[in-house]
Amino acid sequence: MQFEVWAPQAGRVTLECDGVTRRLEQDPERPGWWCGRSEARDGSRYGFAVDNGPVLPDPRSRRQPDGPDGLSAVVDHDRYPWRTPWAGRPLPGGVLYELHVGTFTPGGTLDAAAARLDHLAELGVTHVQLMPLCPFPGRHGWGYEGVSLWAVHEPYGGPEALKRFVDRAHELGLGVVLDVVHNHLGPSGNYLPAFGPYFTDTHHTPWGVAVNLDAPGSDEVRAYLVGSALSWLRDYRLDGLRLDAVHALVDTRACHFLEQLSAAVDALAADLGRPLFLIAESDLNDPRIITPRAEGGLGVHAQWNDDFHHALHTALTGESQGYYADFARDPLAALAKTLTRGYFHDGTWSSFRGRGHGRPLDRARTAAHRLTGYSQTHDQIGNRAQGDRLAALVSPGLAACAATLTLTAPFTPMLFMGEEWAAGTPWQFFTDHTDPELARAVRDGRRREFAAHGWREEDVPDPQDPATRERSCLDWSEPGREPHARVLDWYRRLIALRAREPDLTDPDLADSRVAHDAAARWLAFRRGDIRVAVNLGPGPAAIPLGNRPARVLAAWEPVTGPDPDGLLHLPGESSVVLVQE
Repeated sequence: MQFEVWAPQAGRVTLECDGVTRRLEQDPERPGWWCGRSEARDGSRYGFAVDNGPVLPDPRSRRQPDGPDGLSAVVDHDRYPWRTPWAGRPLPGGVLYELHVGTFTPGGTLDAAAARLDHLAELGVTHVQLMPLCPFPGRHGWGYEGVSLWAVHEPYGGPEALKRFVDRAHELGLGVVLDVVHNHLGPSGNYLPAFGPYFTDTHHTPWGVAVNLDAPGSDEVRAYLVGSALSWLRDYRLDGLRLDAVHALVDTRACHFLEQLSAAVDALAADLGRPLFLIAESDLNDPRIITPRAEGGLGVHAQWNDDFHHALHTALTGESQGYYADFARDPLAALAKTLTRGYFHDGTWSSFRGRGHGRPLDRARTAAHRLTGYSQTHDQIGNRAQGDRLAALVSPGLAACAATLTLTAPFTPMLFMGEEWAAGTPWQFFTDHTDPELARAVRDGRRREFAAHGWREEDVPDPQDPATRERSCLDWSEPGREPHARVLDWYRRLIALRAREPDLTDPDLADSRVAHDAAARWLAFRRGDIRVAVNLGPGPAAIPLGNRPARVLAAWEPVTGPDPDGLLHLPGESSVVLVQE
């Protein structure tokens, strides 16, 4: 078997494979690369030593059986007998479901999660979006401190378990998306600097030095990240990738890394004959990220739209701290703007940032499905002091209004696991760092952060306490009892409506029309012949819908269509979807 590793500054590189050590030779065709052959099979343990240093895992390791600090293992991807033929599932018209493997079930494994995929198929979502799976020290964590960007966290089940999960999802008609982190690696188990200039101190990120995307050696670093992305899509038959915090990918080169990555993904899609897509998390409000490359953009296929979340959250809860301040001045107006123009901040002043932010989205050129809309995400829940979900902050009726707006808005909707039944479990920040100093620093830092906002230290859960993760696991008995069962039924009805009514997946963002009354706390909008109305106030509201007859398609509380004067009488804290005839 051929082994190779990029170590451009090394004078000597050796391979240790199944206890046998061999010296590698420099590749005359590729500067900085070392290669050689050794007997190996699926499961063989191996690593590389640079300049007589310790044997380290392969930067391109496909498996870390003993965790990030152990030797790598050979993975023969051709050995897995795929059961399900799969032509792919594109993003347009989709409904995403964000899932954390470690807390989706108490078992916390990919196989345990796969056993619950029937629930998602019955719910009606189209794609499961897995939070990061790369190895990290310990057993439980969010996954954003991973290393070994080509491997699957062993406590989740490793590579074979991910393939079984994807196979089962595809069998049920569900696409699979994976959250990948290219902007930094975790502080523990990260051996890349021993091999080459994977990082640069030219730029800095919230997590320290930046990944090297534009300094000397960056060609190979970019190829490393692109290769990792393509491996997930090709070897595991994934349908798309969610790119974490792309605003932290600092790149001054003429061809931005995201453009290079999107071109490579599109080429792989053409080669495989099935659709593939990228979804960026970005707080830049820069439409160039989701503009096609042929039109001068970076070619990413979609992006998270936090503006929609922030406007909706402030309208529902009245919260105004931090970044919610910009939206809290007039939440319904902010919500109306996002529903019609995509971004709220499109060059406007941001008091949170102390500057203007964003630029306008060209609605004539940008399909609405390129923005992902949501009322909850892992970040927006887990980064609260106690990990409280929206259902813990508002009434069931207002939670149903959030579902109505999310699932009928022009954007690609995304749900966070358990949201569909108003889960009573929190989703808290938890870690399992094996380094005591790092564990202490994370615990103390989180408590200091929330103490600045008035929280008592004892009220902020200890991330290292196993009970913090256990509290965050979904309770699968809840969907069978009230009030959770009613909320679950509402989500199913709305998702079915979205699939059945073409106006709800119309990509024309400019076709949306919104009316609202801040004092009465109602908002209504039109998409083709579909009318959606939500009443966030405690009492009934009379909402003018016009004189065309309208039939109720779904209502949280019993309601008839508009009266002869075109007024819809909607009970407090409720919502309705109608079609005009």
